[in-house]
Amino acid sequence: MSNTAESPFQTLHEFVKEAKGRLSPGNWDYLVGATETETTMMRNRAAIDSLAFRPRVLRDVSNIDCSGRFLGKPITLPVMLAPVGGLENFDPEGGAPAGRAAAEFGVPIMVSSVSMPGLEPMAKAGQGPKVFQLYVRGDWAWIEEVTQRAIDAGYDAFCLTVDTAIYSRRERDIAKRFIKPWRARATGQHFQAALNWDDVKRWKSRFPNTPLALKGIATAEDAVLAVEHGVEVVYVSNHGGRQLDHGRGSLAVLPEVVKAVDGKAKVWVDGGFVRGSDIVKAVILGAELVGMGRMYCYALAAAGEAGVTRMFQLLQEEVHEVLGLLGVTRFGELDGSYLHPVAPVVQPHVHSAFPLTNLSDPGYR
Repeated sequence: MSNTAESPFQTLHEFVKEAKGRLSPGNWDYLVGATETETTMMRNRAAIDSLAFRPRVLRDVSNIDCSGRFLGKPITLPVMLAPVGGLENFDPEGGAPAGRAAAEFGVPIMVSSVSMPGLEPMAKAGQGPKVFQLYVRGDWAWIEEVTQRAIDAGYDAFCLTVDTAIYSRRERDIAKRFIKPWRARATGQHFQAALNWDDVKRWKSRFPNTPLALKGIATAEDAVLAVEHGVEVVYVSNHGGRQLDHGRGSLAVLPEVVKAVDGKAKVWVDGGFVRGSDIVKAVILGAELVGMGRMYCYALAAAGEAGVTRMFQLLQEEVHEVLGLLGVTRFGELDGSYLHPVAPVVQPHVHSAFPLTNLSDPGYR
């Protein structure tokens, strides 16, 4: 591990505090909030906290490899920056600093179609592995044109988000009358509402050589359909709790999806993952990649590109620690025997993974 003692950020929770101090109340609530009662968001954390480790000892762990895979290719950690809309609210350059940090560190970024600086500039900003995520806002010709642009720009895969047929009521935003600029100018939501399995079939027939991910899968039934339609990546997600209220936590969904996919596609997951231990749990349960959204937004808002880079370093330190204390030297040595169901000890909320954050301040909740 490199010596990074000179960094102003020595723990992940310090990004949260710094970000809150820098962001406007509207942008802060957009970042930490979810839909209606925010139950799904809290269940994301509850699902992660409901699993304990079963460590093994007296094993040689003097040489630990924290690397993962992205569509079969090696990456530094089994982590991906998940797509986040409106990254320009957290840094003046939008997602470009995060893209550069991900490329330098050696992990993928999934670029949101509703974040600046846009498809081609984001491809140029980070020369590492990347995926383009699309909200459908036009007809088939429009989808085809955007897909071809992504392929021409060098994206490794393409992603359709499938859990936004109806835009949710995010009451933190509504209560403060906070209207996000990209939502105000968005048109064509009916195209997203009409998206269906025939469109997936058509996309795969038109672009057979480009890996396709479906983001927002939450059941074994839909995972099976995705595989039957030739989808290469089944992406388990509930949009960070920001779409359907009273859904299940992503980590609770993951095992049934992995079983349904049965090795016929890669499985990625996001939803409440912010610590190295969270990453390890997801990989044990069958995820190839763990997406992080809010966590890197904190780092981006706190310190730009340097903040995201430092976040990766801290995550790597945490993963290294967990693997070693579990008695393994790489992810491939882990299996289900290293996990055990337990009752959570902390009431779940958006920052319950960071108990040293000032939780007495309602603004952190």
